[in-house]
Amino acid sequence: MNYHQSTLKNGLNIVIVPITEVESATTMVMVGAGSRYETRDNNGISHFLEHMAFKGTKNRPTAIEIATLIDGAGAESNAFTGKEYTGYYIKSAAHRVELSLDILSDMLANLLLDPKEIDKERGVIIEEINLYEDTPPRKIADVYESLLYGDTPMGWDIAGRKEVIRSIAREDFLLYMRRLYSASNMVIVIAGKVEVNKTLGLVEKYFSLHPTFTTEGHKSVIEGQGAFCTGRADSRAAGGKRTVSLDCLVINFRRGYVVPPFS
Repeated sequence: MNYHQSTLKNGLNIVIVPITEVESATTMVMVGAGSRYETRDNNGISHFLEHMAFKGTKNRPTAIEIATLIDGAGAESNAFTGKEYTGYYIKSAAHRVELSLDILSDMLANLLLDPKEIDKERGVIIEEINLYEDTPPRKIADVYESLLYGDTPMGWDIAGRKEVIRSIAREDFLLYMRRLYSASNMVIVIAGKVEVNKTLGLVEKYFSLHPTFTTEGHKSVIEGQGAFCTGRADSRAAGGKRTVSLDCLVINFRRGYVVPPFS
């Protein structure tokens, strides 16, 4: 695959993938900020913040204004949250890439986080959690990961706990972004019918002033913590105590995430 990779002075990583056979382009920003970076007190904030991304910025204060721009360009937008990352993307006609960069840059740098919108979204997320709990394949995967990784961020549900969702405030979002939403902790990928040099210039135009700082890491997790064991008691042990021999099958599980095509 033909692609270009470079880095801005502020540490933002850029990947451009020219695809001449299509007329569209997908612009995606991936941030190294997922549920693995959370604590018990803010579990679910990564996913909650993703929901707030399209709710308004200082330059475009309402969700309707952002949606009108995107819809008016014949584009589509969405976002998703994983254990180790959050992604925001806009898929548009190739000649509307500048608009996509403008909107995504504005969202990441100037998110409004209106308390009224935050309160509205709480109910949406709680209903989403209820939906996951009522969806057996999703619930089984969450239970499996909690058994595998235990009471660690990797074992917690990405959507978070309801009591946390009910209590998260605007200041919590701002603190979280100041911890992880550094330009050096982002990758922007643009794939489609784009010209590399022109696209690089547009990325620099809209993202070169994004702040960069040292981000916080995540707690280490030992892979393969989950084990299914059978035991055999040995009653011949001295002192009346028994020793147990375990035959264990250790399984390391990874859930796949469906992400949109780049073009």
